[in-house]
Amino acid sequence: MRKRKPQPLSSSMLEAVAVQFRALSEPARLRLMEALFDGEHSVQELAEATGLSPANTSKHLGTLAAAGLLVRRKDGVRVLYAVVDDTPRQLCDLMCARVRQNAQDALHRVSSRPEA
Repeated sequence: MRKRKPQPLSSSMLEAVAVQFRALSEPARLRLMEALFDGEHSVQELAEATGLSPANTSKHLGTLAAAGLLVRRKDGVRVLYAVVDDTPRQLCDLMCARVRQNAQDALHRVSSRPEA
């Protein structure tokens, strides 16, 4: 039995995909996501782990949460953030592997050039 080709996404669904990619397009937000892949953390913990100010950390976390990539919950006066599911990690793993492979390929091309 053949796999059915998925239906094309509507314009509004494509915009929702673009919102998530835009949220992940900032290196600081990728660092925050990486820190969150090992579990739930507070803004202060994430600021310390990434070297960002607490205010900047909070701003970036808000962007990631608004894109639907993070969930947040209150624990007394602290706000804790967690990755919503494993999909962002899978996407980051896939893209990181691609970047590493491209870098290795480029290094191999440079190192295998005959010297002039």
